[in-house]
Amino acid sequence: MLIPRRWLSLLAVLALFVIWYIHSSNESIIAQYVSIGRGRPLFSSKDGSPYAARPAKGADFQWSTVVQHYPVSSIVPLPTGYASSLPRIQHAFHQESPEVRRVRLQRLEAVRSNFSHSWHGYKEFAWGKDEVGPLSAGSYDHFGGWAATLVDSLDTLWIMGFEKDFDDAMERVEKIDFSTCALQQLNVFETVIRYMGGLLGAYDLTEGKYSTLLDKAIELGEMVYKAFDTPNRMPITRWDFQAAKAGEKQHAPDMMLIAELGSLNLELTHLAQLTRDDKYYDAVKRITDHLQEQQQQTLIPGLFPIQVDPLNLEFRRGNLFTLGGMVDSLYEYMPKMHLLLNGATDQYEKLYNNAMIPVKKHLVFRPMTTDSSDVRLIGQAALDFDGKIVLDPRAQHLTCFVGGMVGLGSRVFSKPGDIELARQLTEGCAWAYDVMPRGIMPEIMHAAYCKDEKRVCKFDEKIWHQEVVAWTNDAQPSVEEKIQFNHLPKGVSAIDDTRYGLRPEAIESVFVLYRMTGDQSLQDQAWKMFESIVRETKTAIGAAALSDCITPGVDGRTDRMESFWFAETLKYFYLVFSEPDVVSLDEFVLNTEAHPFRYRPAVSE
Repeated sequence: MLIPRRWLSLLAVLALFVIWYIHSSNESIIAQYVSIGRGRPLFSSKDGSPYAARPAKGADFQWSTVVQHYPVSSIVPLPTGYASSLPRIQHAFHQESPEVRRVRLQRLEAVRSNFSHSWHGYKEFAWGKDEVGPLSAGSYDHFGGWAATLVDSLDTLWIMGFEKDFDDAMERVEKIDFSTCALQQLNVFETVIRYMGGLLGAYDLTEGKYSTLLDKAIELGEMVYKAFDTPNRMPITRWDFQAAKAGEKQHAPDMMLIAELGSLNLELTHLAQLTRDDKYYDAVKRITDHLQEQQQQTLIPGLFPIQVDPLNLEFRRGNLFTLGGMVDSLYEYMPKMHLLLNGATDQYEKLYNNAMIPVKKHLVFRPMTTDSSDVRLIGQAALDFDGKIVLDPRAQHLTCFVGGMVGLGSRVFSKPGDIELARQLTEGCAWAYDVMPRGIMPEIMHAAYCKDEKRVCKFDEKIWHQEVVAWTNDAQPSVEEKIQFNHLPKGVSAIDDTRYGLRPEAIESVFVLYRMTGDQSLQDQAWKMFESIVRETKTAIGAAALSDCITPGVDGRTDRMESFWFAETLKYFYLVFSEPDVVSLDEFVLNTEAHPFRYRPAVSE
């Protein structure tokens, strides 16, 4: 049937309207996305003014009223530019088979059940405290006494669908009083990543429906901002809470761990974005600028030493370089800050690129495995008396995040060749789990390695034995007895620290690489790790950190269950088996405590 011409005209007009509407909608979404990088919040005030937090209920003291002895004369605003586009991070997943889905959901429920077990142990025996003792059922306040486990768990509760528990936790969040502290000296870094990260992550995940979360984050932000009130505006990270509350003058210390100084930026920047208050971004931008100025002047140009001197703005001295403990999140946050700022500045790209050159050259090594696996680990380096850079093949569990970081950096900074290194590093830590007697990588280990990575890395028992003698420190007379006494798998030359503290770094990289590649073998690897960890750590109350995860038959469980068990380890295991759009890496950047900060709206398939 022929359509009358007048109807064709109406249809054309209608089509033009639809196109205009879709275009307008997309422009609105893009504007909202871009506005994050320009310091405009997704969910808070709409009129352009800073978000005003409600005063804490019943609080006579407000950190915002404490005098700043060294106020900033000119505040650096959030950058106003933005990248025209950010690359897609995640793999384009396709529909899974019924059998694959069945296995995945079965594993997902197992992780959820274990979270519930630990959560209810905390809820029953330590509600409102920082931690519960998984053996004693006692309670501890190691992080200020503001319910660290509860706040750290908020977004995990939401992700896993524990709505009633989330609501119960929110009632307790209302009662947190940041004017009091259970500690004389407060670790500002841990406070920021656990508490501020937890509050902001839950705020973003719930799409701003719970204003209390942002109110409390601002209260905490005002408190933390006081730690920056020093003559050179460098923060105090081991902070005398009571002296600061009393308004005493303070100055930055002359010795500080680089991670504690350089890893406050993601959380404070996001607080600035959500509140429109640039002072938080200004505070951390000053640190980043000093680091960038001196990055190429250290003993290994591009890398920073473990300890620095913020009092004298000296970040170059020091002769020990690693991506592990006391340094790790400094580098982790480089690609993540680039994403959070929507590429509005190239500062973090330059920092990352400058660091990765010496990382690849001096810290990455290929462990000697019995099957010649093409895997990598991260060691540490120092200069000898002749000024030569020497690798120490000392692999920390804490460095297992690097596979995920390199993977993320390969996409964010358009380095497609680095995805192979990301895989090698992730599989290196997986190898360390697989070869250990109880299926768990220890805190610190040494590995025999192939010095020429370009050749086939065949297992050489003679070299392994030489390394065992070099790195073990015991009274055993023969190399065979040393291996037996220390329970050393082939290729492992020493186990320097037998602990396992419920750490998340290995599963973190497995999660990131799975989301980036869609490789289902990574889910199988995650499941093996999960089963080993649960088998060795579970208690009647929750999960216990291990003093010894190596020696067969030894019950190494201790009375510690840190909040990152809930915030990171179990969350990453859950997300590995979740649908890919649950906390998509194309929408969220995760802080070092795995709290998701939204950097752009939902990405349509």
